[in-house]
Formats: sequence, C-alpha cells, structure tokens
Amino acid sequence: MEVQDQESVGRWDRLGTRDPSSRADAIENICQEVMRKVETIGPIPPVAPLSPASGSPPGNDLNDILAHVLMLSRRCPFEDVRERCSQLLRNIQDLGIRIPRPLGNGPSKFIPEKEILQISKVDSRTQSIFEDAFAALGRLDNISLVMGFHPQYLESFLRTQHYLLQMDGPLPLHYRHYIGIMAAARHQCSYLVNLHVNDFLQVGGDPKWLNGLFEAPQKLQQLGELNKILAHRPWLLTKQHIEGLLKAEEHSWSLAELIHAVVLLTHYHSLASFTFGCGITPEIHCDGGHTFRPPSLSQYCVCDIANGNGHTSEVNPDYAFLKDMCGEVEVLMERMKQLQECRDDEEASQEEMATRFEREKTESMLVVTSEDEESGPPRDISRHFEDPSYGYKDFSRRGEQVPTFRAQDYSWEDHGFSLVNRLYPNVGQMLDEKFHMVYNLTYNTMATHKDVDTSMLRRAIWNYIHCMFGIRYDDYDYGEINQLLDRSFKIYIKTIVCSPEKTTKRMYESFWRQFQHSEKVHVNLLLMEARMQAELLYALRAITRYMT
Repeated sequence: MEVQDQESVGRWDRLGTRDPSSRADAIENICQEVMRKVETIGPIPPVAPLSPASGSPPGNDLNDILAHVLMLSRRCPFEDVRERCSQLLRNIQDLGIRIPRPLGNGPSKFIPEKEILQISKVDSRTQSIFEDAFAALGRLDNISLVMGFHPQYLESFLRTQHYLLQMDGPLPLHYRHYIGIMAAARHQCSYLVNLHVNDFLQVGGDPKWLNGLFEAPQKLQQLGELNKILAHRPWLLTKQHIEGLLKAEEHSWSLAELIHAVVLLTHYHSLASFTFGCGITPEIHCDGGHTFRPPSLSQYCVCDIANGNGHTSEVNPDYAFLKDMCGEVEVLMERMKQLQECRDDEEASQEEMATRFEREKTESMLVVTSEDEESGPPRDISRHFEDPSYGYKDFSRRGEQVPTFRAQDYSWEDHGFSLVNRLYPNVGQMLDEKFHMVYNLTYNTMATHKDVDTSMLRRAIWNYIHCMFGIRYDDYDYGEINQLLDRSFKIYIKTIVCSPEKTTKRMYESFWRQFQHSEKVHVNLLLMEARMQAELLYALRAITRYMT
C-alpha cells in the first residue's frame, strides 16, 4: 500500500467520532475526494486487485477506496455514514463506473445473516460498544458482529484486545501484530493473518518480514518454537524453553516482553478457534469479501438452482431430521437434574474421582477431529512459521499420554493471575475478568426453555477442554462429562480446540441442533477462553519454574 498523507488519513479517522457535525464534514470531504478520483481515472477494470486487509484508511488505488466505502455502507455503526456511503456508491454507478458488491452472506458461513445482530437494530449498550470498536480500529469486524450476540462479553474482549495491541506495554506495536500473524498462521487462519498483515504495515512494520519468518529479526524467530508448542502440545513446554529465550545474548527477551508475547500467542491461537468455529467470513473490504464482477447465474451450478441451493433460499430439514432432534434439550435437562440429585445423595472418593479423570482424558484422545486427509497449509500462510507438519497428535495411538497437570498445584487464580499482573500490569486483571465473564455468562435459558440453571453444563464444557490438555480439578467429578456431552459435541469441541482449521459447517450443525445460534456462539466463547487459559497455565508454570 502506498504511503498516505496525514490529512487523508485524518479524514477517514474522523468518521469514528461521536460528534455528528464532525462526521458530516469528514464524509463530505471524503465524498468530494472520491468523486474527483472517479472523474480523473474513469471506468474501473471489472476485477479488483487485492484489497487492504483491515479497517485502516485505504491506499490511493480507487478500487481499494471503493471497497472501503462499500464496507462503511454496510458495517459502520453510524447510520449517517452508512447512508452517505451508499449514496456515494450509487452516484458513482450512475456515472457508468463499476462498483464493488459484497461476496457471501454476512459475517458467518454458519449463521444466517438475518439472525446476526444487525448494526442498525441494536440496543443502546451494544451500539456504544460497536461505536467504540469502530473508533479504535476504523472497522467493525465480523468477529465483533458475531460476538455481539453477547455484548457483556464483547465489551470485555475488545477492551483486553485493545490494551494488548495498542496501549503501553513491553513490546513495540509492530512486534505485537507480527506475533499475532505468527500465532494465527499456526492454524492456517488467513482471516486473522490478513487483518494483522495490514495492521503491521500501518504501524511501521518492515514489509520484508512478511516474506517469511526467516526475514524477521532473530529475536522473533526464536519465538517460533514457543509458538509451535503452545499451539499444539503445550504440556511439552519446560523451563528450558523459557531459559533459551531469556538468555539468548543480544537477542534475549526480558521477562515482561515474554509475558506480553505469551498472552498475544495464546490470544490469537484461541481466537483462531473462535474464527473457524463460527465460520467467520472475510471482511467486506478485504480479499475474498467483495467483487467488481456483476452478479450472474454463471456463478451457480444448474443443479444448485434446481435444488433451491441459491444464496437466498434455505433448504427445510426433512421430517425424519426434525423427529430425530426432537426432545434433545429435554433429555439434556433431565440428565442435569439427575446428576444434581446424585451429587446431593453421594460423593465419590478422591481415588474414584482421579480414576474418572484419567478415563476421560484417555477417551478424549480417541475422539477423532476429522476424517479428512492431512493437508499442509498454503504457502502464503506457512511462511509465517516453521515446521508446518507439527500439530496436535493423538498420543494414545503411540502409547503416549498427556501428563496430568493438577490445578491445585498451579492455578490461574492462585498463581498465573498474579504473575501476569506483576510483569504486565493491568493485563492479569483484564484476562481474569474475561475468563469469569464467559464462565459465568448465562441467560438461564436452554433453547426455548427458561429459568434453567446451566452452570453444570458450562462447567462440563470448560473442564472437558482442560481435561484434553491434561488439567485436572480435584473437586470435579469427570463422570458428568459423558452424561452431558454427546459424541458429536465432543468431536466439535476437540476440532475447534485442537485443529480448528478442520472445522466444517456439518460439525457446527450436528451438535445441539435445537439450540439457538446465540447459544452456539456462547459455546465457542467458552471453548476459546478455556483453551487460552489452558495454554497460559502451561506457559506461566514454565516461567515460574524458571524464576524459582
């Protein structure tokens, strides 16, 4: 992207102000500038080149600018900006110039656009959160729109992410975005990679680093091993790995820098899980989010049209499917009730509790994430990390076991929280609030049922994920997991947490078929945060062992 003058950048930035008159001035200046470019350049080729990959001000290429205007017309939280941008695109089209149109059906491939909270129809609190996000980033991204089902959580998430990326901290800004790229690339998450490639450039990052990790400074290259282990097999992390980073002579990391890096790595590994788990689509103004080609029947297979599989139609589930899923919620509620009664009646011994944990941990390794053949990541993603073949493996097939990590020996509440807060002030508190927010988040509903205590189910989901990572809570009866989580749900959980790039729409649709999309998004938030905390625990324990 070409270097832009500060005045131009400022005009786009002012669209994020809450002052209507300032926004009106900014959009009017932008409209005039765009129309001047249109009149100078004339008709645009039918196919657009690659677009900028974030909400940063577009470059001088007119196609980039029009794609950005399209994004604003659909995604800006301010109605006046949306309407003015829509009018601008119509005016340009009236001049006989091709304008872009969105590809896909909204922010998610899995959730119908009409069911995702519409920007213009939200309550005042969500509107305020959206405005703050837009002001900070210059975009309201698809992840935020899907998380908007749960505004309380979204507010905590955005506050934490903003602090990690933009506020004072041990690492320079371009390092933060590059680490985000490294982390997202481990799971082949092109959505997050593309966002941070452009953010990296916007804060002054060296474009050469984007040729591959080998072009980045040695200090960042040394982080590759930590990135690899944390993403796929965090239980293998030792204090020797930490020592290697902290005592690397002129390329060494400080403890504060390393904590910052660890939080960023775990944040983006887990955010990749959420991205794939919700089927997040490319941003409208990014590559794959829009096209300059006119809509035509040529994009559809004739059989698709005959079967009603066009973009606007939805295939109704057949009677057998409806019959099969009928009563799913009631069965789950009854099991929760029975388990609660069993808890009240008797309590298993510590030996039995330990046995149940080991059994569940072993069984979790036998859950197959995908039947697809192994395939390597595309070159444009794999260049951001080393050893692309390294991933999560089913250790039990080779007679190996994930070692047990007893939470009573090292927990987030008693150990990890204070370590993070000491070395990276405020972040421990923000992470703690985010963990508690998602763990305790409830609307006391299950599908159409109200006044339901879902705490048992939420705890089972959280503890099952930690169980897959070998983390055991002595006071939890792991026998409850098999009662509450069926096989299709376990396959989904394991895929999202361990191999999110293998997630399919069929997996998303196959679990909790009677539940609302907002409830499935809640599940994905639980999976994301439980995974992040599990990775953090292994990293922080290794750092603590090094320090002592």
